[in-house]
Order: sequence, then structure tokens, then C-alpha cells
Amino acid sequence: MNIALVGYGKMGKAIEKVALEHGHTITTIVNSDNPIEHANFEHVDIAIEFSTPQLVVKHINFFLNNSIPCVIGTTGWNDELKNITRLALEKNSSFLHASNFSIGVNLFFKLNEQLAQLMSNHPSYRADMVEIHHTEKLDSPSGTAITLANGIIENNANYEKWFCPQGESNNTDNQGISIEAIREPEVSGTHTVNYSSTIDTLSITHEAHNRTGFATGAVIAAEWLIHKKGIFTMRDVLNIK
Repeated sequence: MNIALVGYGKMGKAIEKVALEHGHTITTIVNSDNPIEHANFEHVDIAIEFSTPQLVVKHINFFLNNSIPCVIGTTGWNDELKNITRLALEKNSSFLHASNFSIGVNLFFKLNEQLAQLMSNHPSYRADMVEIHHTEKLDSPSGTAITLANGIIENNANYEKWFCPQGESNNTDNQGISIEAIREPEVSGTHTVNYSSTIDTLSITHEAHNRTGFATGAVIAAEWLIHKKGIFTMRDVLNIK
């Protein structure tokens, strides 16, 4: 495949390395020195986007309007998902998005949902979450943490919302799922879900050792998407029901 990398920070460089190992070609790189309006997409088969929350919606609209299949890894734009989905359907485009492309994390999402169902009948256990990322992470909480929180809400009747002291969603009645967002240097990403009672605590954790898992998942997603039409997530790629 001929791949356009949109965003060329640490993740973009990790994706480039994996893509080349898989036998693909990087034909275009979009970054601050080469914005999307000036980039050459003539020979691009697919775009992989890991940029910033401020730019991602503009990038997605560009891909959809120009019939370029795209894999979107940037988070922090969930409020626009309905509008983007509508445009993708109108344009009959190929669009795949995920809050996290790590295969391990996506299995963790499923485990989180199953645990939430089990804990639904035990309201004495209160759920909370902790996520730790590098200091360059722009959104709090992370998109992965939001996906985990929504997985609990959808599968456990004891919860209707989440809040993050470090973000814009604040607690008002102490009934939501608390997400503690911690930022530390050189951390690839750790997410922990706790269920605590006066008797004990049950926890599940995913800890990324490096960016390779995210980069590999993004390349695998692009390989899976290339000849398809529609709107997909990593659940489709990994056949997680």
C-alpha cells in the first residue's frame, strides 16, 4: 500500500517503521511543515491520521471529500462523530476510527464490558479508573479511558456518567465513575479499572510498554480497510463481538 502519514510525531514515526516492515510505502507525510492543503495525495491508497484534536476533524473532512480511505487514531473529537459518520455515508467512503489501536487494549475493552456486567449485581463495589500518559498527551481523560467508562455505563445499571477532575467533566453528586488522569514523562499508557468495597478491591489493568502495539494495530487496520466501504472500528478488524 501507498500510505499517507498525517501527523509525524512519535506515533507517526512508529507507524512509519511498522509500515515499512510490512512492505508498504510512505508516499506523503503531513505535518506543520507540509499541511494537508499542500500535500500530494495523487498516489495515496490510504491515510493514517495521528495528529492533534484541533486538526483531526479538518483532516477527516478532507479525506472523506476526496475519497481517500482513512484510519483515524487521534482522540478528543467525539462530539463530531455523528456529523463525520453522516458525511462518510453520504460520500460512500472508507473510514475506520478507534480510541486505541492496540490489540491488547481492544481485548481489554471487551474484558472491561464483561466485568461490568458481572459487577452490576454488586452495587457495594464502586467503580473508578486511573489513566497515566506522557506529559505531551493533550486530552484528559484519554480516549481509551472514555471508551472504558462508556463500556461500564452500557453494561452496569449502577452508572450513568463519568467525570474527570483534570478535565472538563466535573462531579456534581458523587454518582459517576471517577477517571483520574495522571501525566508523567515518558509513559506510553496505563489504564486501570477498580471496583472497591469496604471489604476488598478488584482491579484490571492494561499497561503499554511502548508505542509499537499502537503502531502495529494502526497498520493492521489500514491493511484490513483498504478494499472495504463503510464505517468501522477495531472491533470489526479483530472480529470482537
